Amino acid sequence: MTTIPSILRPASYVSGTWHANADGQTLVDAVYGRPIAVISSEGVDFAGALAYGRERGAALRKITFHTRARILKALGLYLMERKEEYYALNLFTGATRRDGWVDIEGGIGTLLSYASMARRELPDERFLPEGKVERLGRAGTFVARHLLVPREGVSVQINAFNFPVWGMLEKLAPAFIAGMPSLVKPAPQTAYLTERVVRDIIASGLLPEGALQLVVGEPGDLLDHVREQDLVAFTGSAATAARLKVHPNLIAHSVPFNAEADSLNASVLGLTVTPDSPEFTLYVKEVAREITGKAGQKCTAIRRAIVPSGLVEAVTEALRKELGKVTLGDPARDDVRMGALVSVEQRDRVRETLTQLGREARVVIGGAEGELRGGDREKGAFLDPTVLLCDSPLTATGPHELEAFGPVATLLPYDTLDDAITLARLGRGSLAGSVITHDRAEATELVLGLASTHGRLLVLNRDDAKESTGHGSPLPQLLHGGPGRAGGGAELGGISGVKHHMNKVAVQADPTTLSAITREYVPGGEVTEDVVHPFRKTFDEIQVGDSLLTHRRTVTEADIVNFAGLTGDHFYAHVDEIGAKEGIFGRRVAHGYFLISAAAGMFVSPAPGPVLANYGLENLRFVEPVGIGDTIRTRLTCKRKIRKDLRPEETRPTGVVEWHAEITNQNDELVATYDILTLVVRARDGFDPAQEEGQTAQA
Repeated sequence: MTTIPSILRPASYVSGTWHANADGQTLVDAVYGRPIAVISSEGVDFAGALAYGRERGAALRKITFHTRARILKALGLYLMERKEEYYALNLFTGATRRDGWVDIEGGIGTLLSYASMARRELPDERFLPEGKVERLGRAGTFVARHLLVPREGVSVQINAFNFPVWGMLEKLAPAFIAGMPSLVKPAPQTAYLTERVVRDIIASGLLPEGALQLVVGEPGDLLDHVREQDLVAFTGSAATAARLKVHPNLIAHSVPFNAEADSLNASVLGLTVTPDSPEFTLYVKEVAREITGKAGQKCTAIRRAIVPSGLVEAVTEALRKELGKVTLGDPARDDVRMGALVSVEQRDRVRETLTQLGREARVVIGGAEGELRGGDREKGAFLDPTVLLCDSPLTATGPHELEAFGPVATLLPYDTLDDAITLARLGRGSLAGSVITHDRAEATELVLGLASTHGRLLVLNRDDAKESTGHGSPLPQLLHGGPGRAGGGAELGGISGVKHHMNKVAVQADPTTLSAITREYVPGGEVTEDVVHPFRKTFDEIQVGDSLLTHRRTVTEADIVNFAGLTGDHFYAHVDEIGAKEGIFGRRVAHGYFLISAAAGMFVSPAPGPVLANYGLENLRFVEPVGIGDTIRTRLTCKRKIRKDLRPEETRPTGVVEWHAEITNQNDELVATYDILTLVVRARDGFDPAQEEGQTAQA
């Protein structure tokens, strides 16, 4: 039994100050029903907190994506060092350490993932140019591009009780990277764990003041004070989401509302699966894991197990055997695999839903109280794993409407793939679905049939099982959200989760002005030519718009023949005089890759210097053919610069310079265009790790 600390009094952190109250709502631990914490938001000035976040949020907006990413990485490492303190409190929520790992280290891992994605995929700027430059006029003097800038408000984040750490950090990470401060309102039942993590975040001193605020207790009139630049992100029940999204103040100010709601997620076992196949075993283990993980309190858990009619009995027996291995009790014990629900009230709600489901389904596994290894049956919130069977799922309504948010799933038999798809769709929108089959045609039909009603789909089979993260595991890189009952929202999803916190604006201007605004060269804009070759300049000396116009080179037949011989590319358009005349060009033409190679020969400065390596080539497009006797030259222009962080084991700081290359012919017609990335030496700066003794900035 875990020792209860002295009664905790989690405080709200708003307007730069901690606010605690002696009286309020008493919370009890989920295992023994002992008082553990008292929470209250009495006296919190919600309007003031939002105003504070908006005002102080300016500091967050003034730093770049990369700086925010470095802060987020440092914060993730800081919290990871203190994870054992969070695991200790996690036990009082009824969760095992394994369940806590998903919440605690999964949440911290999300911070680290977003830090990495931001530094890899976003510029070192405060804004994000998006998409390509659009030419709005024939002459190219009027162009446009979309920009994303941080919203100048607060991201109000209302979270559910089941993931007090991950639920907060998965919303905080993309908001912070976007430059938008967060105000977190955790669910009361587990707010003491959220508050403990926030205390450490504030104590770290890593986040700019105002970047994170916390409200512990009831939300009061919080939503009455949100404004146009704010947004609200909600996780919880579909019923609560439906009520909040029509809040009069949200509607009056057009406040974006993102809902991630509990849904009746389904897992489909393919018709081609047999009891002796690996997929059958995978299916049973996946359903059992989703029933028991977090005691079934996951918004992505499998609620409906859709199985071929001929396999219902086999699946039931296999599930009975698998669930029979699950030991229930005090999560602090090493021999316990499943803990309690978050509260007695939550357990009673699940029992009520089971009674309602019983009108159209019957219990085939569970339904009675088994051995309890520690904990209190009366005061604790324990509920044994339960599986129901609905014999007529196509005409039933309960399994597709009622969610028992606990260790409960319902078996739904089907005869055809169309029936399986129909059953899954009856859930009216889900966060996650899974298809277990090794038959590719079957997988294709099911995935395409389910895609319009799901936010994420897992195809699980013997080939990906070892690396699969499972049906119910949201990942930072992937969409977390779903249509219909699932809320219609979108969280995570990699950088798209960052963009959700930004305002999109279309900027129209001439190429030179647009280049100045976006800090990326726009073709047609003014360039700067220097007597110093751009490849002789360091990363710090190169400026966007620096350009080199090369000498000319006339393409000869020998060039084409030699290139064909060197590469083995004897395509008829290059080497067959008769075939080429009958082709689309009407003559022999140079290889496209010869043009790129010849261009490099014209613009490269061969002597050793600041340019260390070719880092890649992007956006290649061949526009016009080049034949024997045509003359080409290249304009190379610095398009943008990307600073690379110096790793501790490296001694030479570098950055990536992206060059825009345009190859033209003797008529000044564009024949090829592409972007080249070069790795270039830069000066050491304050973001680089300290040099080890004996090392120098230049290798």
